[in-house]
Amino acid sequence: MARHPAKKASASIATPSASNVTDDETQSLQDFQLTDLAQYTREQEYSPNASADFHLFYVGRDDVHDILKHVLSRVRVSLYLNMFGYDDDELNKILMQKALDPNITMLITLDKSQAGGKHEKALLDADRATKDGLAAFGTHFVIGQSSTHQISHTKGFVADAKVGAEGSVNWSASGQGQFVVTGKPGGSGYKAQNNTQTVFTDADSVLRFQAELIAEHMTAQSQQDAPGSKRTRQRRLPPHPEDVAG
Repeated sequence: MARHPAKKASASIATPSASNVTDDETQSLQDFQLTDLAQYTREQEYSPNASADFHLFYVGRDDVHDILKHVLSRVRVSLYLNMFGYDDDELNKILMQKALDPNITMLITLDKSQAGGKHEKALLDADRATKDGLAAFGTHFVIGQSSTHQISHTKGFVADAKVGAEGSVNWSASGQGQFVVTGKPGGSGYKAQNNTQTVFTDADSVLRFQAELIAEHMTAQSQQDAPGSKRTRQRRLPPHPEDVAG
């Protein structure tokens, strides 16, 4: 059942990189395998005994920025995301296109202490642009804290109920070790924090992590709904028939 009339055309990414296929609707995660990401490692291949459903990537060694773009740009059904440091232009553009697509169900949870940036503002502005906000497109967005009012420090997502990603990586240039030289780390101005990024397809881990992301979103939403709180908009959690990978 359609949640909203046909969406208005959103601004496209001017010069997307090869890993960013947002505008190519034939590209999806339906046949995704972790070996698809081997091209972004230093060796451009995995060890013969590498796991088929879990892989660990290293900032400063592997192209984590392109790994994230590869997965996120192929989202076609649903995205459940909680991100602490949210400061990446290209990833934000990808998410904004997904957020305005009524065919994609999205839950976005961001940390309250990090909510003053331009990318959070872009989401807030889009949410306030119409009466029903982003919820009209099936996107549910909230800024909050943990259940004990500490920072919301989760850094991960589940894409299309098939692919999970989690680690210490914030979405910033140095947090991802974003390459400034094509295909390798280093070069003038290159900065990389010590961070790790996992990507996994194990069905049990994907399902459990998605449930945790929903719970964290509901906690943040309940804080906005509390009497006397400064709220953006009240959000109802959408039904999620695609929660179980099919």
